[in-house]
Amino acid sequence: MLVWVLYKIDPRKVWTYAEHANGWLLFVTVVLATLTFPVRTIRWRLILRDAKGERFPITPLWHATTIGFMANNLLPARAGEVARAYVASGQLPVRFTTALGSIAVERVFDALVMLALMAVAIAAPSFPAHAQVGGRSLSTIAASTAVLFGAFLLVALLIANRPTPWLVLVERIARRVLPVRAADRVLHASDGIVEGLAVLKSPARSAGAVFWSLVLWITNAAAFAICFRAFGLAVPLEAALLLQGIIGFGVALPSTPSFLGIFEAATLVTLQLYGVESSLAVSYALTYHLTTFLPITLLGLWSLTRLHIRLRELSTAAKAGTA
Repeated sequence: MLVWVLYKIDPRKVWTYAEHANGWLLFVTVVLATLTFPVRTIRWRLILRDAKGERFPITPLWHATTIGFMANNLLPARAGEVARAYVASGQLPVRFTTALGSIAVERVFDALVMLALMAVAIAAPSFPAHAQVGGRSLSTIAASTAVLFGAFLLVALLIANRPTPWLVLVERIARRVLPVRAADRVLHASDGIVEGLAVLKSPARSAGAVFWSLVLWITNAAAFAICFRAFGLAVPLEAALLLQGIIGFGVALPSTPSFLGIFEAATLVTLQLYGVESSLAVSYALTYHLTTFLPITLLGLWSLTRLHIRLRELSTAAKAGTA
């Protein structure tokens, strides 16, 4: 996808546009984009609790968050999601599968909030009429995705509030098709996942998770919008809501480290809907991607040194955890 993006642009124009971007507005962009990670940590602390339902201290969760997103930037296949759960389970009295289940809950909240914000952009008068991606209208894609993640949330709610039937079903299938040792592992993992979904049993905590998800994605959209102005893009501010949604779903599947190529292609496609010239759109995408890549990567590496964890250990743990 990166080759496809670069094939469509003039490299000299891309460099020129980046050179003339407003440096102060780029600085504000990077600050806002980096602020989303403390917000993620606050939300995760609300979702993930110990066996007694008590909150964990913020510092271990912060280290796990920075290391996880650093790993997403440096390792392939979204290894950072597994790495984040691995670090949390090593620093806190919580099972790996419980931490991973809480991250899955985060992703469902993320998807639904991003879709709601995308709907605002699609409903705005500035939205390009008949806009399509891959031959399908954006409104149809957004509606289909909302139904899919709504179904995920419904299933998660059922499992969280009535876990016994689900656990019995998993046990029957595991005992029937797997060796004893493997079946035991699956059942242990299933218990951990149920614990990770516990936030869905509390309306107050679920509402808090929705609130912090809104704060997270509005802050993230503000970073995109300010970067529009840094590059002098003549696009409405609400286009940032659409852009982050398309990027968010574009990078949802396991892909390259830092989603290189996927991020640029999603940005190019979105900005072209608003009539932005290809070279300018790619200059925007590459500059935003590089400048926001650095702070969280450096913060994650610093957390690695604080916890005395090596990147190779993290990569090995991520592969084992995925398995």
